Amino acid sequence: MSAISFSSVSFHSANCWNNPKEFGKVRKQQDWKLLVKCLSKSGNPSSQNAVRVGVLGASGYTGSEVIRLLANHPQFGIALMTADRKAGQPISSVFPHLSTRDLPDLIAIKDANFSDVDAVFCCLPHGTTQEIIKGLPKHLKIVDLSADFRLKDISEYEEWYGQPHRAPDLQKEAIYGLTEVLREEVKNARLVANPGCYPTSIQLPLVPLIKASLIKTKNIIIDAKSGVSGAGRSAKEILLFTEVTEGLNSYGVTRHRHGKSNFLLIIGFRYFESDKLQPN
Repeated sequence: MSAISFSSVSFHSANCWNNPKEFGKVRKQQDWKLLVKCLSKSGNPSSQNAVRVGVLGASGYTGSEVIRLLANHPQFGIALMTADRKAGQPISSVFPHLSTRDLPDLIAIKDANFSDVDAVFCCLPHGTTQEIIKGLPKHLKIVDLSADFRLKDISEYEEWYGQPHRAPDLQKEAIYGLTEVLREEVKNARLVANPGCYPTSIQLPLVPLIKASLIKTKNIIIDAKSGVSGAGRSAKEILLFTEVTEGLNSYGVTRHRHGKSNFLLIIGFRYFESDKLQPN
């Protein structure tokens, strides 16, 4: 590859072009292809001031986004990443776009050492998170991206998710993490229940409008659309390409599993919600 063609190569969001000095180890493979490894200042917690973070459930779509955001943040360093079924593998084997980052290999949760970790992002499926978080050390700050701690009333959790809540004491201290509305509460929380996509998109415009009495609080129509990746990585017929491409698919009408958490910060209004799945 000539110098001219090399200079025109386009790289993923590792931002290698920001500083030419950050180009590292360019070497030829046996097949004579060039491998470029970008030396990143973020990823592993090299700075003493970095917040040392663990990502639980790193092999899912939510986990990959959390890793991408943390790896690009100057004040965070990823100390450990768990994925039980991918334990022992590098994250690049699951998400090649993260291969330029200096990140630890995936491990099983049972093998994770949290003594050098300040905070964790829990990216596990709904219904599995409560037992995991209940067993974590008390010094950790926790952000849970599942729905397991969003509903204050544990009886409502059982109604909507079909199983009893297994960490009721932790539920009492969980703070609903819509930072634009509850910023001070989130600052002081140990356990933050991160809102889902629909609750965030619905409440951010409605909360200030209702508080300012700028709209009527009855007969609100919510027409929400989500990309198919929001359903996660599990293989289901309704998520196949041929099922979702070139159209919209209504689902969970009146009984979407996140329906209750969509309106935790809005009380006393009538609405109709229609959730639709669309191609990414």
